[in-house]
Amino acid sequence: MTSTPPPARRTGSRLAPEIAARLKRSADGLVPAIAQQYDTGEVLMLGWMDDEALHRTLTTGRCTYWSRSRREYWVKGDTSGHFQRVRSVALDCDADTVLVKVDQVGAACHTGARTCFDADVLLTDDAADAPAATDSGLPASDQ
Repeated sequence: MTSTPPPARRTGSRLAPEIAARLKRSADGLVPAIAQQYDTGEVLMLGWMDDEALHRTLTTGRCTYWSRSRREYWVKGDTSGHFQRVRSVALDCDADTVLVKVDQVGAACHTGARTCFDADVLLTDDAADAPAATDSGLPASDQ
């Protein structure tokens, strides 16, 4: 399902042209934006930004995202009080993902959890319980 592009993508954005020229967007004009706690490295959430959302994030110091379900901009914390104060913004090497290091105030997840990535852990490397792995990728006991 493809969401309708927000008006900002139809009428242009105030994002600096040199940044806009580098961005590699999805077919609907969005880039994933990873929010990470600046001092601990904890990954908090993933949101979506278009050029205008990125511009607002860079100029206001507060994370602004594009809601694909509501088809509108939202500033993290405006309704929940769980703000993200921007500490740094970077593009990945392909310029198709934004990393926003933030100081998270309150929960990052809409469920009320600190992070969106703690409910369904699919794999964990618990060194205390797991057999030591070797270069072959197999536990030493399986070789």
